[in-house]
Amino acid sequence: MRFLVDAWGWYALGNARDPQRDHVETFYRGLRQVGALIYTTDYILDETINLLFRRISSSTARPFTQGLLDAIAQGHLRQEEITADRLKRAWGLRERLHDRPMISFTDLTSFVVMQDLRLSQVVTDDVHFSQIGMGFQVLPGRSEKRQ
Repeated sequence: MRFLVDAWGWYALGNARDPQRDHVETFYRGLRQVGALIYTTDYILDETINLLFRRISSSTARPFTQGLLDAIAQGHLRQEEITADRLKRAWGLRERLHDRPMISFTDLTSFVVMQDLRLSQVVTDDVHFSQIGMGFQVLPGRSEKRQ
């Protein structure tokens, strides 16, 4: 089992007030328990840190962010870099998907990383991952409260 965690997933985990937090936390803990390989990117982390510090207290955002950094250092979380080649290919996707301006450039870089790593599953609530026709499956799915 291998998954990419998007900024939405990290934000939901880091924000105790997020309505999806319990649902995502249960799903994430399940991934950890079965030894799933969990990936993210430097761009996703940038987006996550910005969201956390803008929307919740720094006294909450700081330890959560440190926890992510510690998980990377300990090898529990794999951080993929957006290299010059990946950036160029993401730009190619931006050009190809010019008619979908709401897809963020961070998401485009995530699509490239997922292709490179042959990942098909992503922890996110972002429908763009499933709408672009690249075979990505959005998880954990909506909780009962959101459907």
